[in-house]
Amino acid sequence: MIEQWIAEIKASSDPGELGMILIHSGIVRATSKDGKNVIGMHLSYDSERLDSLITKYRKKDGIVAINAWINEGNLKVGDDIMCVLVAGRLRTDVLPTFKELIAKIKKEVVSEGEFF
Repeated sequence: MIEQWIAEIKASSDPGELGMILIHSGIVRATSKDGKNVIGMHLSYDSERLDSLITKYRKKDGIVAINAWINEGNLKVGDDIMCVLVAGRLRTDVLPTFKELIAKIKKEVVSEGEFF
């Protein structure tokens, strides 16, 4: 999936505007943030809110493309949670957008519950 996204963006973007692609690949960890063992998690998400955020952040100056995929259902340790890609002109355009978008997805889009 990620390789396909990159190939599509490179093929369809103005080379003068594409200087950086950042990718976030979230994976279910065996321990929670507070150190408890995890055997899996249940994940759901709001697809309309995700689409809205992607549309909003694609309009930012210097951003060429954004793709996101979120896994849904009962996930076990090692399963993919989500992939987010932000492509753009310069590091100063892409990094803040990448950071803000991932934070918004985690806060406003994803609903998760861990199984201990």
